[in-house]
Amino acid sequence: MALALKKSGLVAEVVGVGRNENSLQQAIDLGVINRAASAAEAVREADVVLLAAPVGQFAGIMQTIAPYLDEKTVVTDAGSTKQNVVASARSHLGEHLPRFVPAHPIAGAEKSGVTAARADLFQQRNVILTPVTETANDALETAQAFWQACGAKVSQMTPRAHDEVFAAVSHLPHLLAFGLVAELARRDNAETLFDFAASGFRDFTRIAGSSPEMWRDVSLANRDALLKELEMYQEQLASLGALLRGHDGAGLQALFEAARTARNDWAHSFEKQ
Repeated sequence: MALALKKSGLVAEVVGVGRNENSLQQAIDLGVINRAASAAEAVREADVVLLAAPVGQFAGIMQTIAPYLDEKTVVTDAGSTKQNVVASARSHLGEHLPRFVPAHPIAGAEKSGVTAARADLFQQRNVILTPVTETANDALETAQAFWQACGAKVSQMTPRAHDEVFAAVSHLPHLLAFGLVAELARRDNAETLFDFAASGFRDFTRIAGSSPEMWRDVSLANRDALLKELEMYQEQLASLGALLRGHDGAGLQALFEAARTARNDWAHSFEKQ
């Protein structure tokens, strides 16, 4: 977002806050931020504050910055879950809650860290805003304008609807990818398996290269919805097992054809965006 907003000319200065001084210096060297500061110093007189950290840290961050936020400052975030983030905001932002606009950019990649930053990451990608009853209209408009300046297509959902949707299409796939790689890595012949793994394995497991800390927090934050999705997927696996045990070639082909059609239709629609 910092690179995109700089490229758009919408912001004059970006102040970075982080846990790792080497990463902050890299961000300065790469031109992602203009300077680094403490959280309290960084948010003073800021027009917009973006929370971009594992969602498990949001409560502590909000508690830290709340006393130093200007009354006009808009706070938004890039967290992959929303109900827990809203709950943290209600607990820790106090009177500043109306200036908070929860958001989720749907444009991630498996790479992390400042060296993976790209100014075009959000071009023609979806950003979901999940305003709540307390959210001020002008704060919502400001957050929407900032994300649009990054090239994003902005839409809105309720926090609950967001978490249910992304439990199915994002959080579950990550859980499955991490689980498959971990299971294979524990086997006695893991080295042989990985030696012969090719493009199919690479494509299916690409997202297992994502940040473990971030996905730990996402999984726990959206636990209830994710457990429901996991149960439904286990039912699908049981159905596949029954088809295999029954030598049901026709059933397998019908399932594969239905899945291929759904996947290709989605891919075609995605490519047109």
